[in-house]
Amino acid sequence: MIEVNSDECTGCECCVDICPVEAITMKDNVAVIDQDECTECGSCIDECPVEAIEES
Repeated sequence: MIEVNSDECTGCECCVDICPVEAITMKDNVAVIDQDECTECGSCIDECPVEAIEES
């Protein structure tokens, strides 16, 4: 499962743009991953400039 650390997320939306299945949206300036849509490809982990996204 890939999750966003909401305390670390800066709301830059880089992950939203890179997600190939459009599983990431923004809520209150924090990225939110739709776990039903996420394919766990890891693109968002690689793209996040503040390392707020991690695999658990």
